[in-house]
Amino acid sequence: MKRKSEIIKIFIKENLKWLVVFACIAIALLIIEDVMDEDIMMFDERGYFIVQKYLISDSITPIAKCITNLANAYWLIGFSFFLLIVIKDKKIGIYSAINLVLSASTNFILKQIIQRPRPVGHRLIDEKGYSLPSGHSMVSMAFYGFLIYLIYKNVKNKYLKVFSIILLSILIICIGVSRIYLGVHYTSDVITGFLIAISYLIIFEHIINNIKNEIDKSN
Repeated sequence: MKRKSEIIKIFIKENLKWLVVFACIAIALLIIEDVMDEDIMMFDERGYFIVQKYLISDSITPIAKCITNLANAYWLIGFSFFLLIVIKDKKIGIYSAINLVLSASTNFILKQIIQRPRPVGHRLIDEKGYSLPSGHSMVSMAFYGFLIYLIYKNVKNKYLKVFSIILLSILIICIGVSRIYLGVHYTSDVITGFLIAISYLIIFEHIINNIKNEIDKSN
């Protein structure tokens, strides 16, 4: 019995990231299935109710608009070029740009397949296109999540590393909440965007590491 439990622990440890990928995709598919069956998602209503009750105010709305803009296309494209210019290792800038293109393209394709209309009645900003999965949530998780990975791998200063990771993690969450706050996404859109981005990010990181290893071997 002890031997069996040890084998299970080793299996989980060695395959943890793929188990996370499977779990994220499975949950995302369950949410998408409910949406396509036109089931009313209870946490959609609950999520907006919580945001409306505790957050929405005239003073916070401008802040929410600023936060949500940190995941729009113009900002992220500009940020990618900035990384490409500033960072000495140009491969990092190139990987960041590729990551942005791939995550945004994946989001666009999924939206065209699912075609969920955006919520109506509570809009604080105008937004076009379909709703599920949330593009801002998915792309911010993929883009800033990749930065978190790079910081974790490359930053030597322990305090700077922890501070940067916490700050970027809070930013990702705030971007997702801002989409609900502004009335342009359901709670399930944001959660699905995060889940798909996490699974995508793990796969992207795995591919990047394999490419890097092959380059190192050839050199």
